[in-house]
Amino acid sequence: MSFKFFTLFILSFFLLENQHGLVVNSPDSGSTYDQLWKDCQLEKVVSKDIFNIALSGYNKIDKVQKKKIITIIDFTKPSTEKRFFVINLEQKKLIFTSWVAHGKNSGENYAKSFSNQPKSLESSLGFFVTAETYYGKHGYSLRLDGLEKGINDNARKRSIVIHGASYVSQAFIKQHGRLGRSWGCPALPIDLSKEIIGSIANGSCLFIFANNKEYLNTSEFIVKEE
Repeated sequence: MSFKFFTLFILSFFLLENQHGLVVNSPDSGSTYDQLWKDCQLEKVVSKDIFNIALSGYNKIDKVQKKKIITIIDFTKPSTEKRFFVINLEQKKLIFTSWVAHGKNSGENYAKSFSNQPKSLESSLGFFVTAETYYGKHGYSLRLDGLEKGINDNARKRSIVIHGASYVSQAFIKQHGRLGRSWGCPALPIDLSKEIIGSIANGSCLFIFANNKEYLNTSEFIVKEE
């Protein structure tokens, strides 16, 4: 093997890309994800660890990768902080930041309890694929399909959707000290919901994170340390 050929072989191995142009499965994927996190200027927005988990899961879901968009909801933050982030991975750009509500029975200002059960009125964690839009009782809305069995795969049955709500606003926070709560849906401010839904609908990845031991220990999308 010539030195030139060997060099190209090594270089291609370390810069292995999938057909959509995102670096995956490299021998040093952790540093690759860290660099993308920096390139997207997420240092003071999304935790590096949460972003790495989200991107690792995204890269396991073939059907979402055409969109090159990932949405992260960070339920380690209180409802009074913006914790809904839409990131364009191709442009390496944060395109939306927003407040987002959690389920009524998940907690007050913090979401602490999660469920996959109908009528639980709790939020679900994990990886979802955005589906079709429709007009319902909350106006323009977006259906979600949960990808994790026993964790969020009842999302469609539970009518867990993204929609706008008047209780997701700075005025509501000022009056009540927290956002209003949904029946499990990640509800958004009315003035942003239509634009956000339009940008993420029909096949993008949504990841909802909380520091929940049960989820972190059971999710097949989470890489467990040996």
